[in-house]
Amino acid sequence: MDLSISSPFRGAFPGPTSTFILNPKSRCSHSLNFFKHRNSYSKNPLFSRQKIPIRAQVSDPAVDDGFVIDDVPHLTDFLPDLPSYPNPLQTSQAYAIVKQTFVRPEDVVAQKIVVQKDSSRGVHFRRAGPCEKVYFKSEEVRACIVTCGGLCPGINTVIREIVCGLNYMYGVDDILGIQGGYRGFYSKNTLILTPKVVNDIHKRGGTFLLTSRGGHDTQKIVDNIQDRGINQVYIIGGDGTQRGASRIYEEVEKRGLKVAVAGIPKTIDNDIAVIDKSFGFDTAVEEAQRAINAAHVEVESVENGIGIVKLMGRYSGFIAMFATLASRDVDCCLIPESPFYLEGKGGLFEFIEERLKENGHIVIVVAEGAGQEYLAQSMQGIDEKDASGNRLLLDVGLWLTQNIKDHFTKERKMAINMKYIDPTYMIRAIPSNASDNIYCTLLAQSAVHGAMAGYTGFTVGPVNSRHAYIPISLKCFSMN
Repeated sequence: MDLSISSPFRGAFPGPTSTFILNPKSRCSHSLNFFKHRNSYSKNPLFSRQKIPIRAQVSDPAVDDGFVIDDVPHLTDFLPDLPSYPNPLQTSQAYAIVKQTFVRPEDVVAQKIVVQKDSSRGVHFRRAGPCEKVYFKSEEVRACIVTCGGLCPGINTVIREIVCGLNYMYGVDDILGIQGGYRGFYSKNTLILTPKVVNDIHKRGGTFLLTSRGGHDTQKIVDNIQDRGINQVYIIGGDGTQRGASRIYEEVEKRGLKVAVAGIPKTIDNDIAVIDKSFGFDTAVEEAQRAINAAHVEVESVENGIGIVKLMGRYSGFIAMFATLASRDVDCCLIPESPFYLEGKGGLFEFIEERLKENGHIVIVVAEGAGQEYLAQSMQGIDEKDASGNRLLLDVGLWLTQNIKDHFTKERKMAINMKYIDPTYMIRAIPSNASDNIYCTLLAQSAVHGAMAGYTGFTVGPVNSRHAYIPISLKCFSMN
Protein backbone atom coordinates (compact mmCIF):
# COMPACT_ATOMS: atom_id res chain seq x y z
CA MET A 1 0.00 0.00 0.00
CA ASP A 2 1.67 3.24 -1.10
CA LEU A 3 0.44 6.14 1.00
CA SER A 4 3.19 8.61 0.23
CA ILE A 5 0.69 11.16 -1.14
CA SER A 6 1.81 14.64 -0.20
CA SER A 7 -0.47 16.98 -2.13
CA PRO A 8 -4.18 17.84 -1.78
CA PHE A 9 -6.64 15.92 -3.89
CA ARG A 10 -8.42 18.99 -5.25
CA GLY A 11 -8.05 18.83 -9.00
CA ALA A 12 -6.52 15.36 -8.93
CA PHE A 13 -9.87 13.57 -8.69
CA PRO A 14 -13.27 14.46 -10.14
CA GLY A 15 -15.85 15.79 -7.73
CA PRO A 16 -16.05 18.45 -5.03
CA THR A 17 -13.66 17.02 -2.46
CA SER A 18 -11.07 19.26 -0.83
CA THR A 19 -8.87 17.19 1.41
CA PHE A 20 -6.25 18.01 3.99
CA ILE A 21 -4.18 14.94 3.26
CA LEU A 22 -1.06 13.03 4.34
CA ASN A 23 2.24 14.83 4.33
CA PRO A 24 5.53 13.01 3.64
CA LYS A 25 5.82 12.16 7.35
CA SER A 26 3.51 9.20 6.88
CA ARG A 27 3.69 5.99 8.87
CA CYS A 28 5.92 4.31 6.28
CA SER A 29 8.57 7.03 6.19
CA HIS A 30 9.84 6.61 9.73
CA SER A 31 9.47 2.89 10.34
CA LEU A 32 13.19 2.23 9.82
CA ASN A 33 13.91 4.28 12.94
CA PHE A 34 12.43 1.49 15.02
CA PHE A 35 14.57 -1.35 13.68
CA LYS A 36 16.74 -3.18 16.20
CA HIS A 37 18.64 -6.45 16.51
CA ARG A 38 19.36 -6.82 12.79
CA ASN A 39 21.14 -9.85 11.42
CA SER A 40 23.09 -9.01 8.25
CA TYR A 41 23.68 -11.32 5.33
CA SER A 42 25.22 -11.27 1.90
CA LYS A 43 23.55 -12.03 -1.40
CA ASN A 44 23.78 -15.73 -0.59
CA PRO A 45 22.89 -15.60 3.10
CA LEU A 46 24.02 -18.19 5.61
CA PHE A 47 20.99 -18.39 7.85
CA SER A 48 22.00 -18.81 11.47
CA ARG A 49 19.91 -18.91 14.59
CA GLN A 50 22.51 -16.88 16.43
CA LYS A 51 21.71 -13.28 17.28
CA ILE A 52 25.02 -11.88 16.08
CA PRO A 53 25.37 -10.65 12.49
CA ILE A 54 26.85 -13.25 10.14
CA ARG A 55 27.97 -12.53 6.58
CA ALA A 56 29.07 -15.09 4.02
CA GLN A 57 32.56 -14.85 2.56
CA VAL A 58 32.68 -12.92 -0.70
CA SER A 59 35.51 -12.47 -3.17
CA ASP A 60 35.73 -8.75 -2.56
CA PRO A 61 35.26 -7.88 1.14
CA ALA A 62 34.73 -4.24 0.22
CA VAL A 63 31.55 -5.10 -1.69
CA ASP A 64 28.44 -4.54 0.42
CA ASP A 65 25.11 -4.74 -1.34
CA GLY A 66 23.23 -3.58 1.75
CA PHE A 67 21.19 -6.77 2.15
CA VAL A 68 19.79 -6.82 5.69
CA ILE A 69 17.35 -9.29 7.22
CA ASP A 70 15.43 -8.50 10.38
CA ASP A 71 15.01 -12.09 11.45
CA VAL A 72 12.65 -13.44 14.07
CA PRO A 73 13.76 -15.43 17.13
CA HIS A 74 13.59 -19.23 17.12
CA LEU A 75 13.19 -21.69 19.98
CA THR A 76 16.57 -23.20 19.13
CA ASP A 77 18.20 -19.86 19.98
CA PHE A 78 17.88 -20.81 23.65
CA LEU A 79 17.02 -24.53 23.31
CA PRO A 80 19.72 -25.68 20.86
CA ASP A 81 19.04 -29.40 21.30
CA LEU A 82 15.37 -29.14 20.39
CA PRO A 83 14.41 -31.94 17.95
CA SER A 84 12.55 -31.26 14.72
CA TYR A 85 9.93 -33.38 12.95
CA PRO A 86 8.57 -33.67 9.38
CA ASN A 87 5.70 -31.30 8.73
CA PRO A 88 2.41 -33.29 8.61
CA LEU A 89 1.37 -31.16 5.62
CA GLN A 90 3.72 -33.32 3.54
CA THR A 91 1.03 -36.00 3.47
CA SER A 92 -1.95 -33.65 3.26
CA GLN A 93 -4.16 -34.17 0.22
CA ALA A 94 -5.02 -30.49 0.29
CA TYR A 95 -1.42 -29.68 -0.65
CA ALA A 96 -1.01 -32.51 -3.17
CA ILE A 97 -1.57 -30.27 -6.20
CA VAL A 98 0.74 -27.50 -4.96
CA LYS A 99 4.11 -27.44 -6.71
CA GLN A 100 5.91 -25.99 -3.70
CA THR A 101 4.29 -26.86 -0.37
CA PHE A 102 6.84 -25.21 1.91
CA VAL A 103 8.62 -21.90 2.05
CA ARG A 104 12.39 -22.20 1.72
CA PRO A 105 14.63 -21.12 4.61
CA GLU A 106 16.25 -18.52 2.39
CA ASP A 107 12.93 -16.96 1.29
CA VAL A 108 12.64 -13.35 2.42
CA VAL A 109 10.34 -10.41 1.69
CA ALA A 110 11.76 -7.00 0.81
CA GLN A 111 10.39 -4.09 2.78
CA LYS A 112 11.21 -1.66 -0.02
CA ILE A 113 10.49 -2.64 -3.61
CA VAL A 114 10.97 0.72 -5.30
CA VAL A 115 14.74 1.21 -5.49
CA GLN A 116 17.32 3.00 -7.59
CA LYS A 117 20.13 1.44 -9.59
CA ASP A 118 22.88 2.14 -7.05
CA SER A 119 20.80 1.88 -3.87
CA SER A 120 21.32 -0.87 -1.29
CA ARG A 121 19.04 -3.90 -1.26
CA GLY A 122 17.68 -2.82 2.10
CA VAL A 123 15.72 -4.51 4.86
CA HIS A 124 14.05 -7.91 4.41
CA PHE A 125 11.81 -10.07 6.57
CA ARG A 126 11.45 -13.83 6.75
CA ARG A 127 8.67 -15.05 4.48
CA ALA A 128 5.67 -16.54 6.28
CA GLY A 129 4.23 -19.94 5.48
CA PRO A 130 4.53 -23.67 6.24
CA CYS A 131 8.06 -24.98 6.78
CA GLU A 132 9.38 -28.44 5.95
CA LYS A 133 10.37 -29.06 9.56
CA VAL A 134 8.30 -28.39 12.68
CA TYR A 135 9.38 -28.33 16.30
CA PHE A 136 6.17 -29.57 17.91
CA LYS A 137 4.45 -32.92 17.69
CA SER A 138 0.73 -32.46 17.20
CA GLU A 139 -0.16 -34.44 20.31
CA GLU A 140 2.17 -32.40 22.54
CA VAL A 141 0.80 -28.99 21.59
CA ARG A 142 -1.29 -27.09 24.11
CA ALA A 143 -2.12 -23.73 22.53
CA CYS A 144 -3.93 -20.73 23.92
CA ILE A 145 -5.49 -17.63 22.31
CA VAL A 146 -6.08 -14.26 23.99
CA THR A 147 -7.60 -11.02 22.70
CA CYS A 148 -6.75 -7.65 24.26
CA GLY A 149 -7.59 -3.98 23.77
CA GLY A 150 -10.45 -2.42 21.82
CA LEU A 151 -12.83 -4.11 19.46
CA CYS A 152 -12.22 -4.42 15.74
CA PRO A 153 -14.03 -6.22 12.92
CA GLY A 154 -12.40 -9.58 12.25
CA ILE A 155 -11.21 -10.62 15.72
CA ASN A 156 -13.56 -13.60 15.78
CA THR A 157 -12.40 -14.66 12.33
CA VAL A 158 -8.78 -14.70 13.52
CA ILE A 159 -9.76 -16.77 16.57
CA ARG A 160 -11.69 -19.21 14.41
CA GLU A 161 -8.94 -19.66 11.86
CA ILE A 162 -6.22 -20.19 14.47
CA VAL A 163 -8.31 -22.98 15.97
CA CYS A 164 -9.21 -24.51 12.61
CA GLY A 165 -5.66 -24.10 11.29
CA LEU A 166 -4.13 -25.86 14.27
CA ASN A 167 -6.70 -28.66 14.13
CA TYR A 168 -7.18 -29.27 10.42
CA MET A 169 -3.62 -28.65 9.24
CA TYR A 170 -1.59 -29.94 12.18
CA GLY A 171 -3.97 -32.22 14.07
CA VAL A 172 -3.84 -30.18 17.30
CA ASP A 173 -6.77 -30.87 19.64
CA ASP A 174 -5.76 -29.06 22.84
CA ILE A 175 -6.56 -25.36 22.38
CA LEU A 176 -7.58 -22.99 25.18
CA GLY A 177 -9.29 -19.62 25.01
CA ILE A 178 -8.13 -17.09 27.60
CA GLN A 179 -11.08 -14.89 28.58
CA GLY A 180 -10.95 -11.17 29.27
CA GLY A 181 -7.54 -10.12 27.96
CA TYR A 182 -4.19 -10.46 29.71
CA ARG A 183 -5.69 -10.56 33.19
CA GLY A 184 -7.63 -13.64 32.10
CA PHE A 185 -4.41 -15.67 32.39
CA TYR A 186 -4.49 -15.39 36.18
CA SER A 187 -8.04 -14.34 37.11
CA LYS A 188 -10.45 -16.09 34.73
CA ASN A 189 -11.39 -19.57 33.68
CA THR A 190 -10.46 -20.79 30.22
CA LEU A 191 -12.58 -22.15 27.39
CA ILE A 192 -11.89 -25.31 25.44
CA LEU A 193 -11.80 -24.32 21.80
CA THR A 194 -12.60 -26.74 18.99
CA PRO A 195 -13.61 -26.17 15.35
CA LYS A 196 -17.19 -26.93 16.37
CA VAL A 197 -17.17 -24.36 19.18
CA VAL A 198 -15.86 -21.58 16.92
CA ASN A 199 -17.71 -22.69 13.78
CA ASP A 200 -19.82 -19.56 13.22
CA ILE A 201 -18.22 -16.91 15.43
CA HIS A 202 -16.85 -15.10 12.36
CA LYS A 203 -20.43 -13.98 11.66
CA ARG A 204 -20.50 -11.94 14.87
CA GLY A 205 -18.87 -8.68 15.85
CA GLY A 206 -16.77 -8.18 18.96
CA THR A 207 -14.65 -10.95 20.44
CA PHE A 208 -15.84 -14.39 21.44
CA LEU A 209 -13.18 -14.50 24.19
CA LEU A 210 -14.00 -11.11 25.75
CA THR A 211 -11.38 -8.40 26.05
CA SER A 212 -9.95 -5.77 28.38
CA ARG A 213 -7.25 -3.15 28.48
CA GLY A 214 -4.26 -3.35 30.79
CA GLY A 215 -3.94 -6.17 33.31
CA HIS A 216 -0.52 -7.20 32.05
CA ASP A 217 1.62 -8.83 34.73
CA THR A 218 4.45 -10.67 32.99
CA GLN A 219 5.42 -12.86 35.92
CA LYS A 220 1.86 -13.97 36.66
CA ILE A 221 1.11 -14.61 32.99
CA VAL A 222 4.22 -16.71 32.36
CA ASP A 223 3.68 -18.56 35.67
CA ASN A 224 0.21 -19.45 34.44
CA ILE A 225 1.51 -20.49 31.02
CA GLN A 226 4.06 -22.73 32.72
CA ASP A 227 1.58 -24.19 35.24
CA ARG A 228 -0.97 -25.01 32.54
CA GLY A 229 1.61 -26.63 30.27
CA ILE A 230 0.87 -24.19 27.44
CA ASN A 231 3.52 -24.18 24.71
CA GLN A 232 1.98 -21.97 22.02
CA VAL A 233 0.56 -18.53 22.81
CA TYR A 234 -1.38 -16.54 20.19
CA ILE A 235 -1.90 -12.91 21.19
CA ILE A 236 -4.33 -10.69 19.25
CA GLY A 237 -4.01 -6.99 19.99
CA GLY A 238 -2.62 -3.56 19.20
CA ASP A 239 0.54 -1.72 20.17
CA GLY A 240 0.16 -2.04 23.95
CA THR A 241 -0.77 -5.69 23.59
CA GLN A 242 2.22 -6.47 21.39
CA ARG A 243 4.57 -4.72 23.81
CA GLY A 244 3.19 -7.09 26.42
CA ALA A 245 3.71 -10.03 24.06
CA SER A 246 7.33 -9.01 23.66
CA ARG A 247 7.81 -9.06 27.44
CA ILE A 248 6.17 -12.48 27.64
CA TYR A 249 8.57 -13.80 25.00
CA GLU A 250 11.56 -12.34 26.87
CA GLU A 251 10.47 -13.98 30.13
CA VAL A 252 9.84 -17.30 28.38
CA GLU A 253 13.34 -17.16 26.90
CA LYS A 254 14.81 -16.23 30.28
CA ARG A 255 13.20 -19.29 31.86
CA GLY A 256 14.19 -21.54 28.95
CA LEU A 257 10.63 -22.68 28.26
CA LYS A 258 9.59 -24.36 25.04
CA VAL A 259 6.85 -21.83 24.35
CA ALA A 260 6.24 -20.13 20.99
CA VAL A 261 4.79 -16.62 21.31
CA ALA A 262 3.01 -15.32 18.19
CA GLY A 263 1.35 -11.94 17.84
CA ILE A 264 -1.42 -11.03 15.43
CA PRO A 265 -1.52 -7.23 15.03
CA LYS A 266 -4.94 -5.70 15.62
CA THR A 267 -5.82 -2.07 15.12
CA ILE A 268 -8.77 -0.74 13.21
CA ASP A 269 -6.82 2.49 12.65
CA ASN A 270 -4.35 0.93 10.16
CA ASP A 271 -1.52 2.78 11.92
CA ILE A 272 1.01 -0.06 11.91
CA ALA A 273 4.33 0.67 10.25
CA VAL A 274 5.96 -1.95 7.99
CA ILE A 275 2.87 -4.04 7.14
CA ASP A 276 0.54 -3.06 4.30
CA LYS A 277 -2.63 -2.77 6.37
CA SER A 278 -4.31 -4.06 9.50
CA PHE A 279 -7.32 -6.35 9.58
CA GLY A 280 -10.71 -4.72 10.06
CA PHE A 281 -9.64 -1.62 8.15
CA ASP A 282 -11.52 -2.45 4.94
CA THR A 283 -14.66 -3.17 6.94
CA ALA A 284 -14.29 0.09 8.86
CA VAL A 285 -13.98 2.12 5.66
CA GLU A 286 -17.01 0.41 4.19
CA GLU A 287 -19.13 1.04 7.29
CA ALA A 288 -17.91 4.63 7.66
CA GLN A 289 -19.48 5.43 4.32
CA ARG A 290 -22.91 4.74 5.82
CA ALA A 291 -22.36 7.57 8.29
CA ILE A 292 -21.06 9.85 5.53
CA ASN A 293 -24.07 9.04 3.36
CA ALA A 294 -26.44 9.81 6.27
CA ALA A 295 -24.74 13.14 6.85
CA HIS A 296 -24.97 13.97 3.15
CA VAL A 297 -28.68 13.17 3.00
CA GLU A 298 -29.32 15.31 6.09
CA VAL A 299 -27.48 18.43 4.92
CA GLU A 300 -28.77 18.16 1.37
CA SER A 301 -32.30 18.34 2.69
CA VAL A 302 -31.95 21.66 4.54
CA GLU A 303 -30.69 25.18 3.83
CA ASN A 304 -27.06 25.83 4.72
CA GLY A 305 -26.61 22.32 6.01
CA ILE A 306 -23.23 21.50 7.58
CA GLY A 307 -22.57 17.84 8.30
CA ILE A 308 -19.62 16.69 10.39
CA VAL A 309 -18.66 13.01 10.64
CA LYS A 310 -15.97 12.07 13.15
CA LEU A 311 -14.10 8.84 12.40
CA MET A 312 -11.65 6.91 14.56
CA GLY A 313 -7.97 6.56 13.82
CA ARG A 314 -6.10 7.96 16.81
CA TYR A 315 -3.10 9.80 15.33
CA SER A 316 -3.58 8.51 11.79
CA GLY A 317 -6.09 9.57 9.18
CA PHE A 318 -6.36 6.39 7.12
CA ILE A 319 -10.01 5.55 7.84
CA ALA A 320 -11.08 9.16 7.29
CA MET A 321 -9.03 9.49 4.10
CA PHE A 322 -10.07 6.20 2.51
CA ALA A 323 -13.75 6.66 3.45
CA THR A 324 -13.61 10.15 1.92
CA LEU A 325 -12.14 8.90 -1.34
CA ALA A 326 -14.62 6.03 -1.53
CA SER A 327 -17.68 8.14 -0.71
CA ARG A 328 -17.34 11.06 -3.17
CA ASP A 329 -19.84 13.04 -1.02
CA VAL A 330 -17.23 14.66 1.23
CA ASP A 331 -16.16 18.26 0.70
CA CYS A 332 -13.34 18.41 3.23
CA CYS A 333 -11.34 15.78 5.16
CA LEU A 334 -9.28 16.74 8.22
CA ILE A 335 -6.55 14.35 9.31
CA PRO A 336 -3.78 14.52 11.94
CA GLU A 337 -0.98 14.22 9.40
CA SER A 338 -1.88 17.56 7.80
CA PRO A 339 -2.42 20.56 10.11
CA PHE A 340 -5.32 22.91 9.47
CA TYR A 341 -6.50 26.24 10.82
CA LEU A 342 -9.95 27.76 11.24
CA GLU A 343 -9.73 31.51 10.70
CA GLY A 344 -8.21 33.75 8.06
CA LYS A 345 -7.58 33.39 4.37
CA GLY A 346 -7.42 29.75 3.33
CA GLY A 347 -8.85 28.65 6.67
CA LEU A 348 -11.66 26.17 7.25
CA PHE A 349 -14.28 28.85 7.99
CA GLU A 350 -13.62 30.53 4.63
CA PHE A 351 -13.84 27.21 2.80
CA ILE A 352 -17.14 26.31 4.50
CA GLU A 353 -18.67 29.67 3.57
CA GLU A 354 -17.59 29.27 -0.06
CA ARG A 355 -19.18 25.80 -0.25
CA LEU A 356 -22.41 26.96 1.34
CA LYS A 357 -22.70 29.77 -1.21
CA GLU A 358 -21.88 27.42 -4.06
CA ASN A 359 -23.79 24.25 -3.11
CA GLY A 360 -25.98 25.16 -0.15
CA HIS A 361 -24.46 22.40 1.99
CA ILE A 362 -21.14 20.85 3.00
CA VAL A 363 -19.95 17.53 4.44
CA ILE A 364 -16.80 17.45 6.57
CA VAL A 365 -15.04 14.29 7.72
CA VAL A 366 -12.66 14.68 10.64
CA ALA A 367 -10.31 12.04 12.04
CA GLU A 368 -10.41 11.89 15.83
CA GLY A 369 -6.72 12.79 16.14
CA ALA A 370 -6.95 15.95 14.04
CA GLY A 371 -6.69 19.37 15.67
CA GLN A 372 -5.70 18.04 19.09
CA GLU A 373 -3.29 20.97 19.58
CA TYR A 374 -6.20 23.42 19.35
CA LEU A 375 -8.33 21.44 21.77
CA ALA A 376 -5.50 21.27 24.30
CA GLN A 377 -5.23 25.07 24.21
CA SER A 378 -8.95 25.87 24.37
CA MET A 379 -10.19 23.10 26.67
CA GLN A 380 -7.14 22.78 28.94
CA GLY A 381 -7.34 19.00 28.61
CA ILE A 382 -5.63 16.74 31.09
CA ASP A 383 -3.02 14.40 29.67
CA GLU A 384 -4.79 11.16 30.61
CA LYS A 385 -4.05 7.65 29.39
CA ASP A 386 -6.15 4.51 29.11
CA ALA A 387 -5.25 1.18 30.71
CA SER A 388 -3.19 0.24 27.66
CA GLY A 389 -1.03 3.35 28.00
CA ASN A 390 -2.56 5.22 25.04
CA ARG A 391 -3.15 8.94 25.51
CA LEU A 392 -6.85 9.77 25.57
CA LEU A 393 -7.92 12.14 22.82
CA LEU A 394 -10.21 15.10 23.31
CA ASP A 395 -13.42 15.16 21.24
CA VAL A 396 -12.49 17.11 18.13
CA GLY A 397 -15.92 16.48 16.60
CA LEU A 398 -17.87 18.32 19.30
CA TRP A 399 -15.21 21.06 19.48
CA LEU A 400 -15.32 21.63 15.73
CA THR A 401 -19.12 21.60 15.66
CA GLN A 402 -19.33 24.25 18.38
CA ASN A 403 -16.67 26.49 16.81
CA ILE A 404 -18.35 26.39 13.39
CA LYS A 405 -21.73 27.12 14.96
CA ASP A 406 -20.37 30.07 16.96
CA HIS A 407 -18.53 31.54 13.98
CA PHE A 408 -21.46 31.51 11.55
CA THR A 409 -24.30 32.36 13.92
CA LYS A 410 -22.55 34.96 16.09
CA GLU A 411 -19.91 36.50 13.82
CA ARG A 412 -21.25 35.98 10.27
CA LYS A 413 -24.92 36.17 11.34
CA MET A 414 -25.79 33.24 9.09
CA ALA A 415 -28.50 30.69 9.81
CA ILE A 416 -26.99 27.18 9.53
CA ASN A 417 -28.19 23.64 10.18
CA MET A 418 -25.52 21.57 11.96
CA LYS A 419 -25.59 17.75 11.80
CA TYR A 420 -22.97 15.83 13.82
CA ILE A 421 -22.47 12.07 13.54
CA ASP A 422 -20.02 9.92 15.53
CA PRO A 423 -20.31 6.27 14.32
CA THR A 424 -17.26 4.99 16.26
CA TYR A 425 -18.91 2.18 18.21
CA MET A 426 -21.17 1.19 15.32
CA ILE A 427 -18.09 0.65 13.16
CA ARG A 428 -16.04 -1.22 15.77
CA ALA A 429 -18.82 -3.66 16.63
CA ILE A 430 -19.75 -5.09 13.21
CA PRO A 431 -18.53 -8.40 11.75
CA SER A 432 -15.76 -8.28 9.17
CA ASN A 433 -16.63 -8.14 5.49
CA ALA A 434 -15.54 -10.69 2.88
CA SER A 435 -12.20 -9.02 2.17
CA ASP A 436 -11.24 -8.86 5.84
CA ASN A 437 -12.40 -12.44 6.43
CA ILE A 438 -9.94 -13.67 3.81
CA TYR A 439 -7.19 -11.46 5.20
CA CYS A 440 -7.82 -12.65 8.78
CA THR A 441 -7.60 -16.25 7.61
CA LEU A 442 -4.18 -15.63 6.05
CA LEU A 443 -2.92 -13.87 9.18
CA ALA A 444 -4.11 -16.68 11.44
CA GLN A 445 -2.66 -19.44 9.30
CA SER A 446 0.67 -17.61 8.97
CA ALA A 447 0.86 -17.36 12.77
CA VAL A 448 0.09 -21.08 13.12
CA HIS A 449 2.73 -22.08 10.56
CA GLY A 450 5.30 -19.87 12.29
CA ALA A 451 4.64 -21.22 15.77
CA MET A 452 4.70 -24.84 14.61
CA ALA A 453 8.02 -24.15 12.84
CA GLY A 454 9.50 -23.01 16.15
CA TYR A 455 9.55 -19.27 15.55
CA THR A 456 8.68 -17.10 18.54
CA GLY A 457 8.54 -13.45 19.53
CA PHE A 458 7.11 -12.54 16.15
CA THR A 459 4.12 -10.84 14.63
CA VAL A 460 2.68 -11.48 11.16
CA GLY A 461 1.48 -9.31 8.32
CA PRO A 462 1.77 -8.58 4.60
CA VAL A 463 4.79 -6.59 3.45
CA ASN A 464 4.38 -5.51 -0.15
CA SER A 465 1.59 -8.08 -0.56
CA ARG A 466 3.73 -10.98 0.75
CA HIS A 467 3.10 -12.29 4.26
CA ALA A 468 6.14 -12.13 6.50
CA TYR A 469 7.29 -12.71 10.08
CA ILE A 470 8.37 -9.54 11.86
CA PRO A 471 10.08 -9.47 15.27
CA ILE A 472 7.81 -7.94 17.91
CA SER A 473 10.89 -6.20 19.28
CA LEU A 474 11.00 -3.97 16.20
CA LYS A 475 8.07 -2.01 17.67
CA CYS A 476 6.46 -1.72 14.27
CA PHE A 477 3.29 -0.33 15.86
CA SER A 478 2.71 3.38 16.09
CA MET A 479 4.06 4.74 19.34
CA ASN A 480 2.15 7.69 20.74
